[in-house]
Amino acid sequence: MTSDRDTIVAAATPPGTGGIGIVRISGDRTERIARRMLGSLPEPRTATYRTFRDMEGERLDAGIALYFPAPASFTGESVLELQGHGGPVVISLLVDAAIGMGARQAAPGEFSQRAFLNDKLDLIQAEAIVDLIGSGTAQAARAALRSLSGTFSSAVNALAEQLVRLRLHVEAAIDFPEEEIDFLSDERLLSRLEECAAAFEALIDDTRQGRVLRDGYQVVIVGKPNAGKSSLLNLLSGEEAAIVTEVAGTTRDILREQIDLDGLAVELIDTAGLRDDPDRVEKEGIRRARKALESADAVLWIQDASEDDHGAIDEDIPAGIPVTVVRNKVDLTDEAAGQRGDETINLSARSGAGIDALRRRIRTLAGYENRGEGAFTARRRHLVALNRAAQHFRAGRAALEETRAGELLAEELRLSQQVLGEITGAVSSDDLLGRIFSEFCIGK
Repeated sequence: MTSDRDTIVAAATPPGTGGIGIVRISGDRTERIARRMLGSLPEPRTATYRTFRDMEGERLDAGIALYFPAPASFTGESVLELQGHGGPVVISLLVDAAIGMGARQAAPGEFSQRAFLNDKLDLIQAEAIVDLIGSGTAQAARAALRSLSGTFSSAVNALAEQLVRLRLHVEAAIDFPEEEIDFLSDERLLSRLEECAAAFEALIDDTRQGRVLRDGYQVVIVGKPNAGKSSLLNLLSGEEAAIVTEVAGTTRDILREQIDLDGLAVELIDTAGLRDDPDRVEKEGIRRARKALESADAVLWIQDASEDDHGAIDEDIPAGIPVTVVRNKVDLTDEAAGQRGDETINLSARSGAGIDALRRRIRTLAGYENRGEGAFTARRRHLVALNRAAQHFRAGRAALEETRAGELLAEELRLSQQVLGEITGAVSSDDLLGRIFSEFCIGK
């Protein structure tokens, strides 16, 4: 990032043609630019119809101007928003005019970064802006909004406060060893340790759910030709996304469909049938199918239940990826549809029988529960940091229980609290901030 004292400008609406285009300006020169571009400074927080002009006074556009004086703005600086017509040329002219008047082009995420640096948002809330924009389901959008409003941050801060209270207790025991009472064996300390352990477990579980909500879940459908892979894709997606015929090898490329599974965004990938003697085009489809398996979260191995020879599960499926055997076409047999053991589902893609069992299986594999109003979005870095913080806590607790080492407990509690600070940004590095805000849009 360039100097955070610069005045920055960027389009806040996506590229392309639309009815409305928004240009956002933030920084110390905002008022001067507003007077030059608009003729006068608009009333704070009042929508005003104005003509937008360039440095020579030529009319560029006309629309709504909104002025937010510092510090009562999104960034904490003085902000001007120009809401004009959404043509890319018009937007470019407005941005160029602001640059000519003393602003510079904003870097990706710089508006949100300034909001963070000016204590308008913590790091979790800033990341939630991107999560809200990119939400794949209504549930994920609501969860991102809860993160933006501070639900996740409050939970992390509450856990950090528990660690602070523990540190005060332990360090007081270390500082006053001559007291007759053994504070390190105090029931209150042991009870607080137990409560903190439970809080870590609950928050890690909620964060794991939040990460699944944000990132979604990728399921690859594989199996022999004509086993019903494309029919299953169509059934799960609720539309005719894939061509289905009785001819083996109809699918030559991978097909991707996004579905909403009770609030969980699931990407289904239909692949070419795996067999030993494919033609040249089909062979490329099989290569792409195996490539898709490398990034899968789970695999559905489709078998034709009406045939005797199902063959072994493909040995090229990467180790560690859960495989569910889906025995399709049970309507042609005397078998019942539904769950059959822990890793097998009987169903009919033609009638839909057994599909609810498969949906439940996918949710179970993802570790997903629809928690309604309690859910928030989270990222991999949040989960990694929480696990690190929990490891420090557990190490300190073990040191107390095994050797009564109060000093080690105090130090591990301090380290645990410090790692929690990395999640909200209370403790952060410039490198971390740069990586996070580089994911943002230019005008955010």
